[in-house]
Amino acid sequence: MPISIRRPSGRYTLQRRLLRPESVLAGGFLALILLGSALLCLPAATISGKGLSFFDSLFTATSAVCVTGLVAVDTGTTFSALGQAVLLVLIQVGGLGFMVFTTLVLDLFGKRLSLQNRVLLRESMSGSSMNGLVRLTGVYCLIAFVIEGVGALLLAARLVPLYGPKGVWYSVFHSVSAFCNAGFDLFGGFSSLTSLRSDPVVILTVSALIILGGTGFFVIFDVIANRFHWRALSLQSRLVLLFSGGLTLLGTLLLALCEWNNPATLAFEGSNTGTRLLDAFFQSVTMRTAGFNSIDLAAMTGASKLICIVLMFIGASPASTGGGVKTTTMALVLLAVWSVIRGYTDIHVMKKRLSGDLVRRALAIVTIALMLMLLCTVVLTWAEHDRLDVIDLMFESASAMATVGVSTVGTPNLTFVSRVFLIPIMYLGRVGPLTLALAFANKLDNTENRVRYPEDKLMIG
Repeated sequence: MPISIRRPSGRYTLQRRLLRPESVLAGGFLALILLGSALLCLPAATISGKGLSFFDSLFTATSAVCVTGLVAVDTGTTFSALGQAVLLVLIQVGGLGFMVFTTLVLDLFGKRLSLQNRVLLRESMSGSSMNGLVRLTGVYCLIAFVIEGVGALLLAARLVPLYGPKGVWYSVFHSVSAFCNAGFDLFGGFSSLTSLRSDPVVILTVSALIILGGTGFFVIFDVIANRFHWRALSLQSRLVLLFSGGLTLLGTLLLALCEWNNPATLAFEGSNTGTRLLDAFFQSVTMRTAGFNSIDLAAMTGASKLICIVLMFIGASPASTGGGVKTTTMALVLLAVWSVIRGYTDIHVMKKRLSGDLVRRALAIVTIALMLMLLCTVVLTWAEHDRLDVIDLMFESASAMATVGVSTVGTPNLTFVSRVFLIPIMYLGRVGPLTLALAFANKLDNTENRVRYPEDKLMIG
């Protein structure tokens, strides 16, 4: 008797597709944004007691959850204590990942994590294994809270004498904002840290928080577990530390070179070699998705803006609180280019061989992100009717796509159409171009993957 195999119905297939890890992660961030928008719309969330418009609330919540830092209103003078607290929670959950917090809450209540939730947690942490995920999540959260706590204490030593009791809240808020690479500040007037640029304790503390948050929990845990022994570290950790350190140093030198004699940026009245190098270093660090600034970004030279765009595009490291295409992704692309130049078949780094699938994934991420940034620049140029320089609009696009949050023109000065378009760009930048593409892509049938067509050649270059 012949056996008939019933194919899954369309409804069943759609349900499975919606439950894929990438889909749930993307939907989780979206749900968090909508919840944050509703809370920021409350009259009690603003100092005026009138509440924000839905669009301004949506823009702000998206920027907070996606740890971007672009703002539609001045954070320090618009939001009440409740509104600022909502922002802080959105930044913390968005920075560490909503699945990390879900796991932490379930663990506190003694609930076991299902297999599906473990897969989601692995995806949100950019991991490759599900062994010990719950314990590792607790360690990651502990590391984050300890770093943020120490950062808050260091900032309080400077901010409490300046702002009184309010300085305690300022210290906590800015420590979390810096570690989560969010870039939100409460100083008012869209000033960021420009009023504190001469305070090395504040600048270096915020820089350290940004660097630690952008390095990634895996690397921090690896360094601590191996007691800072370089040879004992994994390839991932060594590559992240080398590439991140080199990128920060190169950015500092290039920004110092371009802005050294600019009186509107580094060469302000009363500046010296130390203050100029400190400002150049801070901008090199913060452009890696943090969103703070200690100088007038609008007054930078065109060369400096291009350097910042490159730094923003590369961004932080995997499994971190930062955005961008990630340091290891760009390092892998550069290694692939170098192997082609040298005529190597395989890609080697630190006596290890990297798989071709990893290279294709890296190339896909860089290509999608680059196309997204260019598309955003084109749309902003059209929406602004050529009243702003293209370099400034590309700067804004890179800032939104890489979830950095800095601006050379002031985001509130953009047209309504431009600000509307920046919302999905920030969302795509946080969720990840490739992750979102996988979330909605049709899964190829296994038989199609096994088909190999005749090989042919194309002229390139």
